[in-house]
This record gives sequence, C-alpha cells and structure tokens, in this order.
Amino acid sequence: MNILLLGSGGREHALAWKMAQSPLLTNLFIAPGNAGTSRLGTNLPITVIDFTGIREAVLSHSIDMVVVGPEDPLVAGIKDFFLSDPDLVRVPVIGPSAAAARLEGSKDFAKAFMIRHGIPTAGYRTFGSHESGEAVDFLRTLAPPYVLKADGLAAGKGVVICPTLAEAEAEVTSMLRDGRFGEASRKVVIEEFLTGIELSVFIVSDGKNWLLLPEAKDYKKIGEGDTGPNTGGMGSVSPVTFADEVFLKKVTDRIIRPTMEGLRSEGIPYTGFLFIGLMNVAGDPFVIEYNCRLGDPETESILPRIDHDIVELMMAVAEGTLDRMTLNISPLAAVTVMLVSEGYPGEYTKGKEISGENAVAGSLVFHAGTRKDPATGTDRTSGGRVMAITTLDAQPSRALETTLRNAGRIVYKGKYFRRDIGSDLGF
Repeated sequence: MNILLLGSGGREHALAWKMAQSPLLTNLFIAPGNAGTSRLGTNLPITVIDFTGIREAVLSHSIDMVVVGPEDPLVAGIKDFFLSDPDLVRVPVIGPSAAAARLEGSKDFAKAFMIRHGIPTAGYRTFGSHESGEAVDFLRTLAPPYVLKADGLAAGKGVVICPTLAEAEAEVTSMLRDGRFGEASRKVVIEEFLTGIELSVFIVSDGKNWLLLPEAKDYKKIGEGDTGPNTGGMGSVSPVTFADEVFLKKVTDRIIRPTMEGLRSEGIPYTGFLFIGLMNVAGDPFVIEYNCRLGDPETESILPRIDHDIVELMMAVAEGTLDRMTLNISPLAAVTVMLVSEGYPGEYTKGKEISGENAVAGSLVFHAGTRKDPATGTDRTSGGRVMAITTLDAQPSRALETTLRNAGRIVYKGKYFRRDIGSDLGF
C-alpha cells in the first residue's frame, strides 16, 4: 500500500524507519520530511497544515493511508477534512478528529474533561486574557513552585514552572496580557504543583479497542540535572524502571479506561495514538497532560522496542480490529539522546554542515531538524533539535554509554547534548 506520513521531525523519521520494514508497504511519501526520511521514501514539499496540497498529493500518488505525526494538523481537523471530502473519505487518517484532539489543543478542555470523569490530576483554574489580575490573586493562594500552562499549542514550550511568586506573577502577566505565546496563551491554566517523577504512557485506539504501548520517560530541560528552560525534549528512555505491573494497572484502571469511556460517553470516539503525560506521586499516577499523537523524542525510544509490523497495527486501527492484535514488546532498554543546535531553545542559526553519521556503530540515528543541501548532497541543520541517537541494549547503562559514544561521532558546529539522560533512573 502507498502511505503518506505527515511531519518532519525525529518522531516522523522513526515512524518512517518502522514503516519501511513492513512488507505491506509499497511506497512511502513524507510531507515535508527531512534528510533522514528522504532515504526511506519520497519527501514532498508540502506543509502539514496545507490541507489542499495534502489532498492533491493523496490523489496524485494513489495514497491508501495517511499517518499524522505532529499535533497541528490534528487540532486543525485534518481527519474531519478527509471525512467530509467524497474523494478522500476512503483514505483512513491515523489520528483523532478535531473534537478528540482538543485533549491536546486546549489545556482547559483537557482539565475540565478529567474533572468530569474523575481522572486524577492537579487542582487548577483557568484565566482569560483580561483576567491577569485575578490570575495573580489565585497564584497568591498557592504554595511555590507555580505551574503555568498556555491553553493552546505552543510547540511543547507553553509550560512554565516558576520557583517564586514574583516570577510567577510576571510570567502570567506576560502570557495573558502581553501574549508571550500568541494565541496559545489567550487563556492560561494555573495548576497546583505535583511532586513526583514524570513518565509518558502511550496507547493506540481504533475508537472501540485500545492497546498499551511501551512507556517512556523524557527529559525536557536543556541543562544537565534538569536545569534551564524547557525544550521540545532532550532525550528519553524506555522502559521506565518504576512503571511496574502494579503501577501500570493503576494507570489502566484510574486513567486509561476512564479516559476512553469518558470520550465515548461524550460522543467523541478516539482513533489513533494517545500520549498521556503522568506524574508518579508516591506510587499513584496523576495526569499532567494529554497529547493527541506520539511524543518526540519518546517515539525514538518506544518504536524500536515494538516487535510488530507497524503498518499492520495501523491497518487494524483503520479497520477497528485492534481487539485481534497482540503486540510483542522487546525486553531491551532503549536510550535516546537528542543533539541540538547551539542556542536552542532560544535563538540559533541553521545551515551547519553535518558529518560523521557513517561512523555511528550500534545505534540508530533519527534525523529531526535536518535538510539535504541540493547543491552538495550534504546534510545540514535546519532546526533546534537536529538528530536523535537511540541504542537498544539489555543493560541500560551500556545503552547510554553506546548512545553517548555515537553522539560524539556526529559533527556539526555548535552541537550540544545532555549526557545524563536516564541517570535519575539508575542508567
């Protein structure tokens, strides 16, 4: 079958790598893709929110399935776009409807949904753009640190944790009154701070049935020891040592089932991947956020551990037959380290020549912010997060060691990466 994959990051390269292994795949197209995906299929110069361009590509390339990597097109309603078009309705879109994608597209909607269905989460209040004074008053009722979240999509950077009241007051004013995150922060959710350890849990659903995928833990802060500003993700590990059978049963009973049943009860069947960001608070799971797609860089850690044809899995999603599927999960540990551009997550320059990928041994390399120079054929940087290096090994510490060794073999000016990914879990 012919598949169109939407996206251009490390998550999409990992998905392309996994799909390329399937005997069910005939041709793979990626829009817009990156230098890495170009080696696995055909990149198309179409943005993920150019629905007209995507429609033309689906028809001209006889596409049989569309797989959506990032959140933007899902929140914008690409699935609904296909269902409303008589020429596209036959083509399954692996991803939720716009109504279901509100779980990520609006933090306020997600929090209210959790409260309605008794799903454990931190206490909160939401404030609009003309309520900065009320937001400051609410902050003064809380104990530090303070959690502020832009309601809408902010490229993974809309969550700010402030250690002091003064910083939180300035931040909420910047978000609401000054529009620090643009439309995303027209409303701001202020939450109670939860003390614990974060992890990411993933499921895939066909609207009726769901399967649990490998869990992961990602590392958002730019600096070692989890210091500095948030990024889109500096690395990830899978499995998570404390997510044992007892803990995951709590996650299933208290969070996954109520989430899926709650969506169905509200007339919002969910199809595609669902990412649930959790906090382990003294052995009990609390939801931090929902994402309507796979995470990045978690995808680069969990997909190599799934010993199953990913195209067959996606076909079961499209056909509503996930109840007939059983996934085999590798017992090996995966460690992913992200190589980023100097200055990220702030200002950075692009166009740096990349070399050394051929010297990598024993690890997988997933491109993120890269492009192929048409004049020279060389790979160049084109984003803040440049490449993800992933290693599978029975020994987590050995997986980290191999990943770091190979991260050192990739060369481009201004390269930076964290060396402590997984250290809090004993890696």
